[in-house]
Amino acid sequence: MHSFFDSMVPGSSFFDLLRQCRSDLLPQMQIKPEGLSQAELRELKEGPHGTTILALKFRNGALIAGDRQATEGFQVSSRRIEKVYKADEHSAIAIAGVAGPCIEMAKLFEVELTHYEKLEGVPLSLEGKANKLSQMVKANLPMAMQGLVVIPIFVGYDVRSGEGKIFKYDVTGGRYEETDYYATGSGGKDARSTMKKLYRADMTEDEAIAVGLEALIDAAEEDVGTGGPDFVRGVFPTVKLAVTSGLQDVPEARIREVCQAVIDRRKLVERGAKGEGEIRAGEVS
Repeated sequence: MHSFFDSMVPGSSFFDLLRQCRSDLLPQMQIKPEGLSQAELRELKEGPHGTTILALKFRNGALIAGDRQATEGFQVSSRRIEKVYKADEHSAIAIAGVAGPCIEMAKLFEVELTHYEKLEGVPLSLEGKANKLSQMVKANLPMAMQGLVVIPIFVGYDVRSGEGKIFKYDVTGGRYEETDYYATGSGGKDARSTMKKLYRADMTEDEAIAVGLEALIDAAEEDVGTGGPDFVRGVFPTVKLAVTSGLQDVPEARIREVCQAVIDRRKLVERGAKGEGEIRAGEVS
């Protein structure tokens, strides 16, 4: 004899459970039957936006990172927003776009993976997790068409193949695997340019952290929406590693140290260039 739950919710997807039984509890990923009013749409669009996130593979896994700033028009709405979230023991998700739906989607995705594992007794494969997230992004398409875009990056350590993997998405829910690195958000182009110059497939963990943070610092220098390391307020990018032993948070002290090293190196280069310019000017005179 089948219960009401069985008849309404086939499979083991918590997302499908909400969509079929309590769609009102979903994040703002579905438009009301009568549509959003202009005032509601304007309020959502003008809300806080997350900016730059990135991911890259290295010798023992994959790294995912994001800055901490959220913007609201031409103003900074938050300097401490979290854009990188744990999905499960071996994977993480970072999201750029409209902050509210972004954060809700990240949290719902974590519940989705936990729900599946509890019902099935085994965790989803990394490919399966990537596909689940694709379904959730696709469900946001009606809102994305009105400008409320949510764009994630998903990384994880594939215990079957013994390597880190990166998945990127488009607004339609299209899922694509990246072989080396990727960045998106308002400063994504600048971050990708930095990683293109510095990336090597055989990088160590320390080298991967340095490259990821340098890419975020470059993005912050070129993009007004991206926040760089803030030594005055003690706010630094979030960095997580998906490795054999599981998902790991890079300690803030370590991130501060690497950011300081990048800035100190740039100061030396700047002073050297300035000194060389002064010498040349003296030679001309």
